[in-house]
Amino acid sequence: MAIRERLSGNEAVAIALRQINPDVFPAFPITPSTEIPQYFASFAANGQVDTEFIPVESEHSSMSAAIGASAAGARSLTATSSCGLAYMWEELYIAASNRLPLALALVNRALSGPININCDHSDSMGARDAGWIQVYAENNQEAYDNMVQAFRISEHADVRLPIMICQDGFITSHAVENIELLEDEVVKEFVGEYTPENYLLNPERPMAVGPYSITDYYMEAKRNQAEGMKNAKDVVLQVAKEFEQISGRSYGLFEEYQMEDAQYAVVMIGSAAGTTKDTVDALRAKGEKVGLIKIRLFRPFPAEEIAAALKNVKAVAIMDRAEGYSNQGGPLGADVMAALYRARANALAVNYVYGLGGRDVRVEDMEGIFETLKQIDKDGDAGETYRYLGVRE
Repeated sequence: MAIRERLSGNEAVAIALRQINPDVFPAFPITPSTEIPQYFASFAANGQVDTEFIPVESEHSSMSAAIGASAAGARSLTATSSCGLAYMWEELYIAASNRLPLALALVNRALSGPININCDHSDSMGARDAGWIQVYAENNQEAYDNMVQAFRISEHADVRLPIMICQDGFITSHAVENIELLEDEVVKEFVGEYTPENYLLNPERPMAVGPYSITDYYMEAKRNQAEGMKNAKDVVLQVAKEFEQISGRSYGLFEEYQMEDAQYAVVMIGSAAGTTKDTVDALRAKGEKVGLIKIRLFRPFPAEEIAAALKNVKAVAIMDRAEGYSNQGGPLGADVMAALYRARANALAVNYVYGLGGRDVRVEDMEGIFETLKQIDKDGDAGETYRYLGVRE
């Protein structure tokens, strides 16, 4: 039976973690993710979990401790934001290359400088090629639901890769919304017990984790790692299908909103999708055929599926809440445009960088995007494909 609550995204994620009851949670605070370990520390102090909660001296140490615990056979995770993620950069690659199924609750925040504590996706996008699965939420409900599904995806025998559960800093992490929680026992049964096949503390099967790899073996190791990422896409869908059975909430690789007959579409990640849905509804009421694709799974990237969803679209705007500094646009734009190119799609595409450092995105802004797409279609030319939204030039 669903439990109705009013929670911030951080508290919702912390409750999901209480229900999962991981073995080890090392943590170091950084805004705006601090509340997740803060809430969880109270659960540990109150005896609501039997997790080993470890306050460490830095974000680098928190990921190091999570890696060590996972290698030893424990279900482990940590939480961070922004510069905290950058500080554990080296460890991100180690976790992925060692095929350790641990989790990271990432509350997206702009990377310095200049110093900014508000939302954009520069932290997680910077880590997009580290070998982690990346799943994004639009709202507090999705942040909770994604965390409940995280370990089922990460620990799957065909995957065995770390997973990053991302939500927008302050916009969802601190804002309070009505959401539905699952009962504790339902989550416990859904996630199940962690039974690693190989781990350091198994005396019956001695092994090493993270050994030096000479030239003769390194490429095969990376190819094997890539195979786990390739398999993750189907596992995400499989776990989502099982999650729907216990929650009634459906998830996929991405959400198609009013895309059935859309001629103009926006592709984006995160909380601004809610604003864009309001825009789509308003324009649909005027008879305009517009739609939205909201990316949930960014790594591995569902290129073929996105291209198929856009096959009948005349013009599309790809929205990046991070700058790629390639002089071509952002990371999402690069991936979507490559997908369209490989699929020989006819859609004219432009890439917008928006919302950096928490810059607000309004319905009026998105209405302007759709007007631009209509003009692009009329002109038959995308023009400048690398653009900024809402910036003082």
